[in-house]
Amino acid sequence: MKTRSVIFASIAGIILLSVLGISFSSNSESNENKIRIAYFPNIGHAIPIVGMEKGFFETDLGEQVTIETRVFDSGPQAIESLFANSIDLAYVGPGPAINGFLISENHNIKILAGAASGGASFIVHPESEINSASDFTGKKIAAPQIGNTQDVSLRYYLSEHGLKTADKGGSVIVYNIPNPDIYTLFVKGDIDAAWVAEPWATILETELDGTRLFFEEELWPNQEFASVLLIANIDFVEKNPTIVANFLDSHHKTVTWINQNPIETRDVFNNFLNSHLGQSLSDDVVDIALSNLVITADPIPDSVYSFAEKANALGYLGRNGYDLSGIFYYFDTNPIEGGNNT
Repeated sequence: MKTRSVIFASIAGIILLSVLGISFSSNSESNENKIRIAYFPNIGHAIPIVGMEKGFFETDLGEQVTIETRVFDSGPQAIESLFANSIDLAYVGPGPAINGFLISENHNIKILAGAASGGASFIVHPESEINSASDFTGKKIAAPQIGNTQDVSLRYYLSEHGLKTADKGGSVIVYNIPNPDIYTLFVKGDIDAAWVAEPWATILETELDGTRLFFEEELWPNQEFASVLLIANIDFVEKNPTIVANFLDSHHKTVTWINQNPIETRDVFNNFLNSHLGQSLSDDVVDIALSNLVITADPIPDSVYSFAEKANALGYLGRNGYDLSGIFYYFDTNPIEGGNNT
């Protein structure tokens, strides 16, 4: 338990540093040939973690390009940084990607590629009597920051089963808090369940005796949905087409490497945690977490559109409707299926 607390306190520290504008970078000096990338310390973000830790991005971009990285805990934080022009590319869930596109000036936040499918679950506390949606009444359920992908999935699931959250006059209490805080409340027994991404879902299950009521992909057609996407500020993309094209090429190569080397991927991920946070997870936790998702460059467009429908039904996309035309951006040399270039 003490080891986990150190890890999560360290994650919280990294998040704070990122929000304050402090980055982990290969070179902090000003450089016109620079790309700034944001991602999370989650296994679903294996592509940027492996790409950086193995030096794939550095090799493919060349020594003339400086790579800066920032580690966040939620998509809305990354979107805010894109708006503030403090990052150029980010790995986020579909919720923040859609919101970023819709509210950005000239819709200049767009999806470049997929990064992962699946990898989120609903985990029940061992002392909570939840066996189905009919048991949710009066329960306290956590999900990351409001507007986050898991938050949208949770709230839509509740609405589908005729349940309302307490803020809407219902009986289900939803806590929107960072993943480390979800862990802490789970330890204390202050929440009944959580809708979280990997490896948090596996941590709650294997280390805290939680019960995985269901995998989120079970709720989707073909049991697949885009859970992590690569998005970018298109102003940066169009000013730096060669840098971004090389990065995308490295992104695709890293997908192949991860799928061919799951054990080494686990080691790279744990080394990343140890290097940046001072501790790592057990091999079993990372192996299970990695097996519970699919690393893919396919953005699974249908799932993005479907997710937007869910977010809109919850009132997250404004009162005047929404239009996702042009949300997918691709280069002719490396097209993304279902994409639109504008």
